[in-house]
Amino acid sequence: MGARLPGLQPVAEGDWLRVDDAYAGQMAYRDHLLSHCRGDVYRCAGGSADSEALLLGCVIEAVLDLPGFYRTREGLRRPDGVVIDPEREDSPAIAAARLAQEDFLILTRSGAGHVVTTGVVCFPASWTLSEKMGRTLTAVHGPVDRYDASLGRRVERILTLLPASQAVWRANVLCYNDPDLHQPRGEHERRPFDPDGPVFVRVERQTLRRLSADAVVFSIHTYLTPLEDLSPDQRTSLPARVRNGGSMGEIN
Repeated sequence: MGARLPGLQPVAEGDWLRVDDAYAGQMAYRDHLLSHCRGDVYRCAGGSADSEALLLGCVIEAVLDLPGFYRTREGLRRPDGVVIDPEREDSPAIAAARLAQEDFLILTRSGAGHVVTTGVVCFPASWTLSEKMGRTLTAVHGPVDRYDASLGRRVERILTLLPASQAVWRANVLCYNDPDLHQPRGEHERRPFDPDGPVFVRVERQTLRRLSADAVVFSIHTYLTPLEDLSPDQRTSLPARVRNGGSMGEIN
């Protein structure tokens, strides 16, 4: 695959999607957002139906190997007891997002590079799906100082050469005063942060997995915990810029 991005590691077999102890609460919130503000958390471009169907197939296969998921006559039973019938959802991507704890972005290869063609993002970390749709990854990361032309070329190479047999993952860490998982902000809207206020550590486990020759899915599993609940060693390991409201690679 060539040079990896910092922290990019292979996903172990069976570990693409995860279920943790926040599943029930996060899924209830996800269902609420998809019901009450769908236009904000789901977007798709024309011609993305095939990739969405591939995503749903991958998600169903993955979750049925996770604890708490079962097939029933009505559909797929989640660990929280909610039954989802994928055939009754408005789109395959929404069905996938109502099963998995992860948010999803489908990246499709074009002449200009990979572009965002579908997204179900209920828990954005200070960005908005509407501003990212149809844009290349270089344009998506325009507000990120560290995302220069050289890094952009490396990302494109990774996406182009990513094998179907091996997903990869990395982590992103941010601190917020507000524990709300749904944190949409415009590209030039500054995220408020007071290091002397309550601090919540937000960790995103981000993966890349190939769907087809021309499409890759980017998934985000979000963990959130109060800073005070971390062990002394964990708190010490957080870089100073993260503790002061910065990040280790946020999308914008």
